[in-house]
Amino acid sequence: MVEKQKKMMILGASELQVPAIRKAKELGYQVICVDYNEYAVGFELADIKLVVSTLDQEEVYRQALIYQPDVVITSTSDGPVRTAAYVNEKLGKRPDLSYENALCATIKSKMRDRLNKYGVPIPEYYAAADYAAFSEAVDKLGGNCIVKPADNAGSRGVVLLDLAGHGAERPIGIEAPAGHANPMRTGHDSDDEIKEQVYRYSLGNARGGTVMVEEYMHGAEVSVEIMVIDSEPHILAITDKYITPPPYFVELAHCEPSSLDAGTQEQIRKVAAQAVRAIGIENAPAHVEIKVTEEGPKIVELAARLGGDFITSKLVPLSTGIDMVGASVLLATGEAPDLAPKWNRGAAIHFIHAGQEQEGVLTRITVPDALYGQAGMEEISLYKKPGDRVQGTRSSNDRLGHVITTGETQEQAMELGRQILAQISVEVEPGK
Repeated sequence: MVEKQKKMMILGASELQVPAIRKAKELGYQVICVDYNEYAVGFELADIKLVVSTLDQEEVYRQALIYQPDVVITSTSDGPVRTAAYVNEKLGKRPDLSYENALCATIKSKMRDRLNKYGVPIPEYYAAADYAAFSEAVDKLGGNCIVKPADNAGSRGVVLLDLAGHGAERPIGIEAPAGHANPMRTGHDSDDEIKEQVYRYSLGNARGGTVMVEEYMHGAEVSVEIMVIDSEPHILAITDKYITPPPYFVELAHCEPSSLDAGTQEQIRKVAAQAVRAIGIENAPAHVEIKVTEEGPKIVELAARLGGDFITSKLVPLSTGIDMVGASVLLATGEAPDLAPKWNRGAAIHFIHAGQEQEGVLTRITVPDALYGQAGMEEISLYKKPGDRVQGTRSSNDRLGHVITTGETQEQAMELGRQILAQISVEVEPGK
């Protein structure tokens, strides 16, 4: 008797989801891909292609009833985490995350409330459902705070509001979201005008209409890459993050292993594990972002998924030999993955960008041929082409490409990445 082929529904078909799609195929699963973009690259590998928004829970559930997948997963996107949990719960599948806990893992206000309930170190925070609540929260934090949407990712809508630190001249330079007037300040706006501009900017990126106002934390930032098996977190790597200066917070480089001292890394591990347990992740990957403040490590955000920016698909396997994407897919099928490190090397990714405030039309990106093929240069990838608009570097969507490098140590990988990045030229024609 021929065994019936198992099915896996994967929410998302972008490039970052492709490794998971490949792994599912390798395991012999029929792959049902769901994405709103009919041209998503992952559809080329799928057995069944569904052009459906991964955020449309009821429609994805309806499709799941039709195709009867054995498991529904996503890889690196926040919104589909909720959808996967919802559909798996409705279908009665093995839990990796309950729907209630998925909300806490993807909506920042609920995440903060849950972490606060369990005593996990976090910044002071307020969830503002309207401008009056937002203004009151800003005042409570002394006019110096981080403002972000409660339900978005990729640094979209995240900005530093610092009324106290810049005196009369506070150049904030925020780009208006669609449907809003441009809030680029003239240098003479009042505090109330600046607050309203920042609120509208962040609100324009908030799907649910809630804006978070949080204490501005100072210190080194890392992410912690985790696989949770039967509610036990297994920490596989700590990744150093390099971010644009305020007012925006866009990630420009990541590197493994972390360069922080052993004592600090142990504190980070404890806080990350505490956060994962508080959210209630059972059998799934987790990506925990942490700031190392003077009071100790505090949670920036937590995701019940693999880390994006090629951290888990490229850096973790290059630095440790652990196939974290494959492990997450295998875990979703109910099998125990191999999480034993094979080596300890340096791996880094640097993102190509046009500068924080440079706007216009991209006319050229020049990558010298000599950069290819040299030892330690793993990958150069471009996301944009001449003719595309460039609007500074205010979210991860504004980055132009990336360079991935390796070395015997973290320092070697980072230095090679910096050298290669310095030889890539970006030309932008302003004012168009």
